[in-house]
Amino acid sequence: MNERTELFTGTQEVREQHRFDSKKLEAYMEEHVEGFKGPLKVEEFKGGQSNPTYRLEANGVRYVLRRKPPGVLLKSAHAVDREYKVISGLQNTKVPVPKTYALCEDDDVIGTWFYIMECVEGRVVWDPMMPGVDNDHRTAVYDHMNEVLAELHMVDYEAVGLGDFGRPGNYFVRQISRWTKQYQLSETQSIPEMDNLIKWLPDNIPAGDETSIVHGDYRLDNMVLHPTEPRILAILDWELSTLGHPLGDLTYQCMQWRLPTTDMLTGLQGVDRKAIGIPTEEEYIADYCRRTGRAEIENWDFYMAYNMFRLAGIVQGIAGRVKDGTASSKEAEKMGERAPILAKMGWDVVKRTGG
Repeated sequence: MNERTELFTGTQEVREQHRFDSKKLEAYMEEHVEGFKGPLKVEEFKGGQSNPTYRLEANGVRYVLRRKPPGVLLKSAHAVDREYKVISGLQNTKVPVPKTYALCEDDDVIGTWFYIMECVEGRVVWDPMMPGVDNDHRTAVYDHMNEVLAELHMVDYEAVGLGDFGRPGNYFVRQISRWTKQYQLSETQSIPEMDNLIKWLPDNIPAGDETSIVHGDYRLDNMVLHPTEPRILAILDWELSTLGHPLGDLTYQCMQWRLPTTDMLTGLQGVDRKAIGIPTEEEYIADYCRRTGRAEIENWDFYMAYNMFRLAGIVQGIAGRVKDGTASSKEAEKMGERAPILAKMGWDVVKRTGG
């Protein structure tokens, strides 16, 4: 088990700053969750950098609770109500998601908004190299990830009640603006490469536009895999989901092929992927294009530089929450230190294109 897996796997006693009155929650669930019967046991999941997540158990049934963290929060961040809405909307599609039970927008229950969903039992794999399984298993998991992402992007969002889940069009304009503001509000150090990306990206957005539901954080460790079979049972962590450009989602996942293989940004850089049954970036893109009916993808480097900028903004936000005392993981400080690495990687992509 690598360091990241050990740090993020399983549950622990609820952290002091995330504690609440479990009796109030129990009373709420008795009223709003069908079939619920106490008494209630509460533990906190170790994983996650943003919204505190808890495993609830009562009368032999397990549930998951996701909440906004306590404290002063950035505008539009930690939108648990949006998570609840998109997971609920995807219930009867080919995209595997947990069953949802209740959304609470009353701060008086546990101190912040929260929602309750099914606890899907299976594997959460934190290492993209998937140690401990054979090559065929690894290949099949990556292929199913590709299939599910394609299915998500082909969902008719209007038909599932998500037509108002975001503003169609100009996705990259809005996202670059949003993450620039979030980054600047959370800035704890000067990162010249980030400043360069903030200037370059708005002037180089590719022509043309598309709209689909996008997950926003689509990667292996945000999925629950079947306990033994190479398939996904549930996609988790929809906090960053919206209506947006599907290629932003695809390049975000493919960014993992380029991230370092050590420290808190565990990726596949330098790994002999063929030797362990993981597709190359090019093969993964080709499979996605086949499934979504695309001939090819132009301007790949823009999308990749954008996503490195975006992830740098996200981890800078984590660093800001460490400073403010609202970070939800003990390892958040380490993660927040990775913003300069990501910004440099993004700017290197731009420089290689002659930008």
